[in-house]
Amino acid sequence: MRVSATVTEPATLVIRPRRTVIMCSVLAVLLLAAFVVVAVLLRNSHTGVVFEPADQAAMIGIGILLSLGTMLLALPRVRADARGVEVRNVIATRRFAWTDVLSVSFPDGASWARFELPEDEYFSVMAVQAVDRDRAVLAVRALRRLHRAAHEAA
Repeated sequence: MRVSATVTEPATLVIRPRRTVIMCSVLAVLLLAAFVVVAVLLRNSHTGVVFEPADQAAMIGIGILLSLGTMLLALPRVRADARGVEVRNVIATRRFAWTDVLSVSFPDGASWARFELPEDEYFSVMAVQAVDRDRAVLAVRALRRLHRAAHEAA
């Protein structure tokens, strides 16, 4: 027996990586834990060097900074609707009208998808990552549907 259903696209499509967020979260916790353990054990070492509480606080501070830096890789996001698409990568956010995007591609061997732009330029879409496998395929298909619909309406 075959069942078919129609699924309507949401007004705004939001895409975030999944596995990268999990890996970055685990790594951030491990980094912070390691630096806290080192900070606690720092006072008890018998190396002849005198470590002060400020040194311990600095070690914990370094662990916090490294953990926050690791979590930057979990920030990528795509928000797409009928008018255009907003891509937030690690640091920068950029908005494109669908008329400015020639195609949505995911080249063989690439780590993430990209938007092909005029004049042989492209913009990487880090929210659609190869490590997410089937989710990445679904995301690219959804972006291509929005792209196609916007070009047909224009």
